[in-house]
Amino acid sequence: MKVKLIKLAHARSGDKGDTANVGVIALKAEFYEILKKEVTAERVKAHFGEMVKGPVERFEMPNIGALNFLLHNALGGGGTTTLKHDAQGKTMSTALLRMEIEVPDELFAGKD
Repeated sequence: MKVKLIKLAHARSGDKGDTANVGVIALKAEFYEILKKEVTAERVKAHFGEMVKGPVERFEMPNIGALNFLLHNALGGGGTTTLKHDAQGKTMSTALLRMEIEVPDELFAGKD
């Protein structure tokens, strides 16, 4: 079954120049392996489409059940040069939590 990422994780985001930094943290330890499998750099890049002009890098942090993504060339040049409303990428985490991922059917069976 497909569910939105927000069912399995929470996230925070910020910026460094023209690079958005998005941390995705599993809500439960058992969700981390699903996140590792489903939330790849390629899928994150595809989710944001034209908003992210450069590559997406993923860093794994298994000790805290988290993934960290760097989205290069994603903020229109950065806080001091862009006309974007979200020059610091603060909403990128919320946008990523809307991504749908595949999970085992039994994980959320009967829960809505």
